[in-house]
Amino acid sequence: MTVSGAMLSLFVLLVFLSAGSSAATLSARRDTILGSETFGDVANFSTFLLDRSSGMLFLGARDAILAVDTKKLNEKKPLKIIWDVSDNKRKSCEGKGKTEGDCRNYIRLLEFLGDGRIYVCGTYAFDPQCAFLNATTFTLEEVDGMVKMESGKGKCPFEPSQHYTAIMADGLLYTAATSNFLGTLFDISRATGPEQERIRIERSINWLSDPEFVSSAFIEQSAGNLTGDDDKIYFFFNEVAKEYDFYTKVKVPRVARVCKSDVGGMKTLQRRWTTFLKAQLVCEDKPSGQRYNVLTDVFTMQHIPGDPSSTHFYGLFTSQWEQVDLSAVCVFSLSDISKVLDGPFKELKKSCDNWINHEPIPSPRPGQCLNSALKAEGFESSLKLPDKVLTFVRDHPLMENSVTAAPLLVRKGISYTKLAVNLKDGSEERRAAVLYLGTDRGELHQVAVVGQNVTLLQETPLFTSQEPVNNILLHKGHALVGSPLSLARVQAEGCALYRSCEVCARARGLGCVWSTKEEACKQTTEEPGPGDVVDAALKKCNVAEGRCNPSPQVLQVFRGLRLLLPCVQLSPRPCSWEYPLHRHTRQHNSDLEVVVTDDNLGNYVCTCQEGGPAIRDPTPCRRAAYYLTLEAPSVEKVSTSEGRHILALYIFAILLVLSFVAVIICFVKRRCGIARNLPDNSLSSGKGRDLLGSSATPQSPSSSSLFSDGFRMAEKRNGTATSTTTTTLLSNHGNGGHSYSDTLISSNSSNGHGNSLYANCNTSGSVRRLGPEFLSPDMLDRRTGERDRVRSEGGERESQEAEEVEEGLRDGLGEGMKRLEEEISSFTMFKSPAPLARCEESSI
Repeated sequence: MTVSGAMLSLFVLLVFLSAGSSAATLSARRDTILGSETFGDVANFSTFLLDRSSGMLFLGARDAILAVDTKKLNEKKPLKIIWDVSDNKRKSCEGKGKTEGDCRNYIRLLEFLGDGRIYVCGTYAFDPQCAFLNATTFTLEEVDGMVKMESGKGKCPFEPSQHYTAIMADGLLYTAATSNFLGTLFDISRATGPEQERIRIERSINWLSDPEFVSSAFIEQSAGNLTGDDDKIYFFFNEVAKEYDFYTKVKVPRVARVCKSDVGGMKTLQRRWTTFLKAQLVCEDKPSGQRYNVLTDVFTMQHIPGDPSSTHFYGLFTSQWEQVDLSAVCVFSLSDISKVLDGPFKELKKSCDNWINHEPIPSPRPGQCLNSALKAEGFESSLKLPDKVLTFVRDHPLMENSVTAAPLLVRKGISYTKLAVNLKDGSEERRAAVLYLGTDRGELHQVAVVGQNVTLLQETPLFTSQEPVNNILLHKGHALVGSPLSLARVQAEGCALYRSCEVCARARGLGCVWSTKEEACKQTTEEPGPGDVVDAALKKCNVAEGRCNPSPQVLQVFRGLRLLLPCVQLSPRPCSWEYPLHRHTRQHNSDLEVVVTDDNLGNYVCTCQEGGPAIRDPTPCRRAAYYLTLEAPSVEKVSTSEGRHILALYIFAILLVLSFVAVIICFVKRRCGIARNLPDNSLSSGKGRDLLGSSATPQSPSSSSLFSDGFRMAEKRNGTATSTTTTTLLSNHGNGGHSYSDTLISSNSSNGHGNSLYANCNTSGSVRRLGPEFLSPDMLDRRTGERDRVRSEGGERESQEAEEVEEGLRDGLGEGMKRLEEEISSFTMFKSPAPLARCEESSI
């Protein structure tokens, strides 16, 4: 084995050891993920549209529209249509002060038209345009060889990052978007249909105040309704509240409603909504007083299929005032929203800093949708409504009461971006739901909600930490999860997802039960018994712990170790820790950071306030328990820091030996060559002294040059290695156990791929390349005849000596590599990681 071959083998070994752990973790968690290898240079996916009959998924991206067959993600390449902006159009956009990246065509709208076509709208370099896509042939309609386009103003936002929502209702498009180039005017409108029926909001700060649109929903209530009630469109958004006098802008979440048959007023509110009403959404935990006032996403679901009155809106919230990441989920029923919109109006006018009395409400009720009773009174259309009714609704769009709900779950330290819900069959009191929550770090979390019990089932990393989840669609037992760069299909239903008895027990409310015979989680139709279904199921797993009685986890630690003890709490109630009082502890949300010293060893218990029989009656519940003890020094249990230093010394010793052997070979070859090619007095000449002085023996790499930037700890987070010098107790709630040294060896803190070590290997290779320079005959003697004679006489002896030296080097190096592999395999850092902390459950 040559010196360069040995160095290359060592490099490959280190890269394999550092990369194996992360690859196994990701491959075990994901189903199918498509990224840049599949989509090429197409990126910035923002819009999903799924044809549920065929399983074809349409993706709106930058300058392109893609079609993906969800049944054959790995077999068929995506279909692609390029719809970009001309160079002149792009330069004109840039001339108006916009960036080159924004002056592209970002597809923001994909909606079925009902005739086999898809309505497609894009920003088109800050000049929104719409086109028609034939879903069967997957082609854009053209006129004279050019894409047939129509203005998209009011249908699509001007800027790629602007908040926007749209919904198609019976072939007509209802949108909530900006309506000017500067992004200062906002509109909720019926954007398509006959020109005289395209109506929008009144230009008044009372109607919309700097809104951020989130979501929209179409509720069909006219079919089979005995009262002849109209269909309605609901819009969800945040806006700056004008009803509060505060030193800063206060954001509030709103729900607004318009009626499908509304065509505006005759004189007042001409081509304006006559049914626009809005109310505040309140997601608040009243016992703690914590309110979540920023709406992030809304998922609409009918709890009873085919019954519009059973519609519920699952809202994803965060807080304007919290400094840490915070997410909460609240559920609002359609009936509660309707009650508030049918209630009293809020009076926004002021006189002498006092609220004046409410104006009398005229008849028929302002903002009311047309029904059979109104039509019987002669109001067949909104055009026939009296001016006093229209004037009142113009000045009173906001309702006095709010739509309130208590949070189903609250997560601190995590920012959720998207939400989808799957409802399980069951009785009204035992109805269960699974929440699929996407994070801003490319993860998908599954949470089971059974009654008041909320259980975190899985946390699955899908994308890199720089790819937030921006779309989630549920289809035929799978979740289609999207980010700006990737698409994933993950199995979302079925008890087979839960591969341990403990996790299966936590899914008992979803109809799962653990089969000891098959060692698998199976579906069952048996209703869970009374009491806590999770505690009862855990007992069958031979687990002594319950939901509020966790078994203490013994952690063997060493002095100076920094770790994070997890305490997962899904309810909004506070958590507290009992531990040996010491200043080297700090609480992060519900978790506890500990720096290990002799003074803070012992028991650590986390207790949280849970929901009791009544929402207002919280009860204490132990969520986590740990016992910290110093580990006994042994050969098998070497600390991460000690193991790293020992590995560095071994590698440095090997490199030093290899360099020394290479120098000996070069020296031997040089002495043999000089003895054969020069007279006895050649070394005493000035030429010889100069040559020896300029060709000093090369130095071996120093430890500082080889290891100063290498071998730092790499913290594993969301499938990406990031350099750190501390060891952290990572919590992964999808499986049980614990781990406090989930680390990888990296020789370069910037990328984790060993580039620094590889560069030093090349430096060692340069020692071997110096040999021919020492033995260059043309530099020592210009006589070619003498050179040929020396080669013929000493060639055989030189070859034999070189083979003996190289054979000895190969034997010694082989034994050294074997010993190195044995030592590396004994280090704890290269063993399989211990199971991570189990997922937890809470109730409200």
